[in-house]
Amino acid sequence: MAGNSRLTIATHVLTWMALARRRGQDLLTSEQVAASVNTNPVIIRRSLGDLRRAALVEVRRGAGAGWTLARAPEEITLLDVYNAVERQPLFAMHHTEPNLECPVGKGIRPALGHVYDGVEQALCQELRRTSIADVLKRTLRE
Repeated sequence: MAGNSRLTIATHVLTWMALARRRGQDLLTSEQVAASVNTNPVIIRRSLGDLRRAALVEVRRGAGAGWTLARAPEEITLLDVYNAVERQPLFAMHHTEPNLECPVGKGIRPALGHVYDGVEQALCQELRRTSIADVLKRTLRE
């Protein structure tokens, strides 16, 4: 099963924008960002749309159009990014009700729900510890 890369792409986008800001370029086009990610600008625009709805980036239209960070990189956590781009829970239950006459079918959802909730909490706690500024620092090995 292939992994979901939405969080990775969105983090890449924000980290590139943070570096551009540091270098004095506050606005980037989706084409400029796509060149760093090495993907189609349409994919980047979808990600930027999610990030805009979460108030992590802003778009400027017209002459000098582009995208900019809405907050300082130190103020954007990976949890913020995760919440902006992930629409589904990390793990899902059955799409149909299991057989409630079966002892496993009857108890599997509560058993796994407890584990999945713990995993989700641990994930969120870890993502909350890391900012886009931290990712940029690690990326540049500063």
